[in-house]
Amino acid sequence: MAARIPYFDTSYLVRLYLEDHGFERVRELAGTGTSVASAWHAKAEVVAALHRAFRERRLQQETYRTALDQFIQDSGDGLLHWLPLTDDVQQRLEGGFRKASATTFLRAADALHLACAAEHGFTKVFSHDRHFLAAAPLFGLKGVNVIPAASSD
Repeated sequence: MAARIPYFDTSYLVRLYLEDHGFERVRELAGTGTSVASAWHAKAEVVAALHRAFRERRLQQETYRTALDQFIQDSGDGLLHWLPLTDDVQQRLEGGFRKASATTFLRAADALHLACAAEHGFTKVFSHDRHFLAAAPLFGLKGVNVIPAASSD
């Protein structure tokens, strides 16, 4: 499975539903596979991110509910493939933190993503988060960002 579909962290998954910077490139990348993979906990992260956009008034209530409904439907239709968080994933997570230097910024949710992707045979992970991308090698992964840098215009 890992070779046929891309692995997205939450920063990329959210761009499938919100028109945040770089969403076009992320959606194009998503279209290269039969589905998109991510760790199971990202389901909660995406729902929370959509609600945050609503709370911050970046989405009107109807648009928020439409995006949430679409996410739920895509999950149910198998367009989003949720990888389980297992004891083996936890052991990889622990190993990643063991390798991390004192200056490594690695959040628990990001470590779950990275350990899960590695455990399930992915070699590449896609994200817009610089800390996530910097930590990817701790898990034997290549972190890739297809979103161009924001212009300062």
